[in-house]
Amino acid sequence: MKAMLFERFGQTPEIRDVPDPAPAPDGVVIEVVATGLCRSDWHGWMGHDTDIRLPHVPGHEFAGTIAAVGRDVRRFHAGERVTVPFIAACGRCAECHAGHQQVCEQQFQPGFTHWGSFARFVAIDRADHNLVALPESMEFATAASLGCRFATSFRAVVDQGRVRGGEWVAVHGAGGVGLSAIMIARALGARVVAVDVEARKLDLARAMGAEAVVNAREVASVVEAVRETTGGGAHVSLDALGHPETCFNSIAGLRRRGRHVQVGLLLAEHARPTIPMDRVIAFELEIYGSHGMQSWRYDAMLAMISAGTLRPDRLIGETIPLAAAVPALTAMGSQAPDGITIIDPRL
Repeated sequence: MKAMLFERFGQTPEIRDVPDPAPAPDGVVIEVVATGLCRSDWHGWMGHDTDIRLPHVPGHEFAGTIAAVGRDVRRFHAGERVTVPFIAACGRCAECHAGHQQVCEQQFQPGFTHWGSFARFVAIDRADHNLVALPESMEFATAASLGCRFATSFRAVVDQGRVRGGEWVAVHGAGGVGLSAIMIARALGARVVAVDVEARKLDLARAMGAEAVVNAREVASVVEAVRETTGGGAHVSLDALGHPETCFNSIAGLRRRGRHVQVGLLLAEHARPTIPMDRVIAFELEIYGSHGMQSWRYDAMLAMISAGTLRPDRLIGETIPLAAAVPALTAMGSQAPDGITIIDPRL
């Protein structure tokens, strides 16, 4: 099969012929129809993720059809349309039994702990615990866009942030994660202020439902701008970028007893950001992480999509062939695309 592969971190990947995967006894092989290009893939290519072993095939947001099934799989069959959370669970540990598969003690991640979806086929173990059946009406590109950014944002806004109608939600960073969070928060009846450094992304944020925007390059203080806009601070704030500055601003811009959710990854030299702990204590702020979403929680998200309450397809940008994904990946460190770029490995 054709796949994007790199042998050294930071070295330009190549499109190569590699062996087709075979299913484990409890796993399946999925023919990839659509896979998203995410900043997390760039972090992995740069070597910021210590789980990656070289040579490596990246890619973790995908959807397709089951091409082969292991002998022990019971719930899924060849030909079914499926997607997979970017954190796959063991199904056996204490966290899995408690329903918290997104923090599974023995989790694995396609595109990080093993070869991913920038290829014609991808193997997924423990299929009965991790596959999500797709509605027949859902396009594969839309399903692929859910796997990391949208599903993570859904959990961040709905489960971790506990956003309620009428609350102010500040979203720092209007990339794929941020735009997803804006759409979801608005669907819950919240009022959203979006923060970014680029006017074109703030325009997209307004299109997704942001009531107000703050251009961080045009204000003296992002924190004060958010407080003024929200009448004293956001009830819930998300760092959707993953940077020490946006993390600090997100926490510092909360009102008393506000809730911060860290969604954007803080890796490498950014892994230990400065936090205004004096304000956390004085205002009794809550700080949460959000790292993916359980496969069983997809039903709630898919129901809102099927009802038209959420429109993740509006976040999709261009669709490109596998060869074009090489320069698109390497450029992500300096220029994130507008919306979610979808790769079709069949092209």
